Amino acid sequence: MPDNCQVLHSIPGRTRLHLGGCQLEATLLEARVRALPGVNSALFSPISQNLVVHHNFKWLPTGHIKRIGRFFGVAPAPSVIPETIGQELKELAVVGAIALGEGLLFQGLPKPLLSATALATLYASRHQIKEGLKNILRPTAETLTTTSLLALIATKKTSPAFTLYALSTVGELLSHYTADRTRGFVRDMMALDVSKAWLLQPGGDYIEVEVSQVQKGDSIMVFHGEKVPLDGTVSNYEGEVDQASITGESTPVYVTKGHFIYAGSLLVDGKLELKVENVGEDLTVNKMIRLIEEGQDKQAHIQNISEKFTQRMVPVSFALAGLTYLFTRNWDRVLNMLVIDYICGVKLATATAISATIGKAARNGILIKGGQAVENLSRTNTVILDKTGTITEGNTFVKSIHALNGFSEEDVLSYAAAVEAHSTHPIANSIVEEAKKRSLALPQTALETFENLVGRGIVIEAGGERVLAGSRKLQKEFKVSLPTEPKTGVFISKNGELMGIIDVDDKIRPQMKRTINHMKRNGIDEIIMLTGDHKKAAAKVAQKLDIDQYYAEALPQDKANFLRSLKKDSRYVTMMVGDGINDAPALAYADIGVSLGSKKTDIAMETSDVIIHSENPMLLGDVIDLSQTTMKVIRQNLVATFAINTGAIALGSFGIISPVMAAAIHNAATIGVVLNSAKLLLPERG
Repeated sequence: MPDNCQVLHSIPGRTRLHLGGCQLEATLLEARVRALPGVNSALFSPISQNLVVHHNFKWLPTGHIKRIGRFFGVAPAPSVIPETIGQELKELAVVGAIALGEGLLFQGLPKPLLSATALATLYASRHQIKEGLKNILRPTAETLTTTSLLALIATKKTSPAFTLYALSTVGELLSHYTADRTRGFVRDMMALDVSKAWLLQPGGDYIEVEVSQVQKGDSIMVFHGEKVPLDGTVSNYEGEVDQASITGESTPVYVTKGHFIYAGSLLVDGKLELKVENVGEDLTVNKMIRLIEEGQDKQAHIQNISEKFTQRMVPVSFALAGLTYLFTRNWDRVLNMLVIDYICGVKLATATAISATIGKAARNGILIKGGQAVENLSRTNTVILDKTGTITEGNTFVKSIHALNGFSEEDVLSYAAAVEAHSTHPIANSIVEEAKKRSLALPQTALETFENLVGRGIVIEAGGERVLAGSRKLQKEFKVSLPTEPKTGVFISKNGELMGIIDVDDKIRPQMKRTINHMKRNGIDEIIMLTGDHKKAAAKVAQKLDIDQYYAEALPQDKANFLRSLKKDSRYVTMMVGDGINDAPALAYADIGVSLGSKKTDIAMETSDVIIHSENPMLLGDVIDLSQTTMKVIRQNLVATFAINTGAIALGSFGIISPVMAAAIHNAATIGVVLNSAKLLLPERG
């Protein structure tokens, strides 16, 4: 096995491989892998270089892994047709020519048991026949088709056998093509397609290098009209950036020093110097693709139920065929029972709709991790919102400083900034920035004494003295004397004496009021706010946004316990929206966890089912609407699949249609549900 072909993860029936340095087109590699015996599907991501293979074997054979390793060592020729599709089309054309020629040359003559057309049809159907016979004890859709084909040839119905083979092949190719295009939508849309970067040199010059040569912490230049090659923070200059590929926002955003820019964004005006924050697998776009790949395994509940039901229907089809022969002795009617199955239609009815939804959501800056998340989103009736960074922008600023006990504003701010410099919380950042603006000298801190009391604040030794920065609750724990009036803000104390209170403010996100109203109009019964902020500040926000309930001064464990209590009540299907470490436990306990905005933490992304990179809260309502539409399309697909195929079985049992017509109806229904799912990708009118 080549060194650059590694098994990352394997469970019965599914293996994930990493193919380092693969140069093959994704469609070609997938086609080659699907051509391996016993392989059901393959999905390759050129960005993460990961290949996911679903197979009939319990574990993927070593021989198959070696062959896959050899596949990607050869670069493809330009404009190549995927191997399996090209091969099947060639075989179909050859068998068709043989059937036509034989029909013209031997018209009216007695038919041999195995004519040239019959032999060619058997050869062209060899993979399907092998698969069907292999599963004869646990029959599948391939077993039904194989039985039909062999029965037609055994009864010298060569033309119907060829027609059945042709219809099955064309239907399968069309279904696979449409499904693969739908499934590959996210991958194609999010491809970075940037190989070079302008690396800034110490003297101020810049040189063009391969993106792979750039390291985290390096500085790069991006010029007008160029794609941003790596995630980074603007360190100089200004410009307008189109980040639609990540955030879904079609309007370019003005950026200047301090703004974070995603790789794959387009600089439409100006120039930017970026300090590189993420490279390789850590790029935001690569994380999104990897999470989408992992989400493919999270099937919707309706998907699991439907597939189990259809699998159980295969023996029923054989039983109906047996009963039909027993009562009618008519082989055409028997074959009608065999050429129709529900499996293909049902699998594609759900899989393509969910893939299309994930693709459309990604185009709008929303990452949904699989079908299970789509289904839970559609059932959501209770939305819980974090306050700081979710309801508000997270761009906090120091509004005022109340110095007490003889200390000056500068004393309070300098000690507060010294403490908060060790925190990543938005409030901490705003205090540090205010101290920088005032050019204050900060006391030296002893890192070994640093203690972060989650949800309450920080304790550290600064300037040789114990300093506390945080909530009123934190100061009470350490017996600090506090003013009797209910003041809010960040309390700063030194050696048990209160130095002052810093009042920090944050703006409510634009469109948040409309978002809440939109969700209430579209099936959300209750909006709840959870925050670690003081009751007075929480009440003000809740009243302004018409939020149904709010819970203030909530620690991370309080938020998690609240979500856990709701989960025990079957009436609630909860969606928790947050962005930080403090929200991660609650996001994990919710039926649907959503991280919102560009300032979210990695742990919030990992524990969330939905990731929204945009700062636009209206996408919360949009993703719920999209999931509800998706489930409606899936139900339409399932009803159509069962109705059409059941109708065809009924007509076939009475001999009203031929086996060829039954096969045509079955394949048409399968293609129809794929096309119905594909409409989810269409842009909305208006």
